[in-house]
Amino acid sequence: GFIINRDGYILTNDHVIEDAQRIVVTLQDGREFKARVIGRDDKSDIALIKIDAAGHLPVAPLGDSDNVRVGQWVIAIGNPFGFDHSVTAGIVSAKGRFIPGSYDDFIQTDASINPGNSGGPLIDRRGTVVGVNSAIYTRTGASMGIGFAVPVNLVKDELPQLRDLGKVVRGW
Repeated sequence: GFIINRDGYILTNDHVIEDAQRIVVTLQDGREFKARVIGRDDKSDIALIKIDAAGHLPVAPLGDSDNVRVGQWVIAIGNPFGFDHSVTAGIVSAKGRFIPGSYDDFIQTDASINPGNSGGPLIDRRGTVVGVNSAIYTRTGASMGIGFAVPVNLVKDELPQLRDLGKVVRGW
């Protein structure tokens, strides 16, 4: 996951925290914090968690996923196979991808996304978050160069409900 404001709110994937008994957030400087779940949405695979931390927290600024273009360079940050704070680069391969049983407007990228990258940010060249790394297409369990991220504009629309209601309420 990644910190989205100085109050300690963190975005990650719902599937990352789904069956957790305890959530511990480790920052790059080595500090560890217990986190609590604020809200979850399994349809978009987004979860909002929170840590209580005094002092400076590194915040990832949220960008505008509507401005993302096919062919644009992006960076995926995560913890693939336990290698913490790993960074990979690639391009946006497509937008509006559908994954059965899930949200239907994913950003597809060829930046290496492997097990452990889930919940990390997909960042544009300006350093703003344009997506939340969520899934890979694989036949072997490892990256095949087809990764998917939830567009950050969807996440921004869901944040108030996740924070205030603990879930996302949708109409029929």
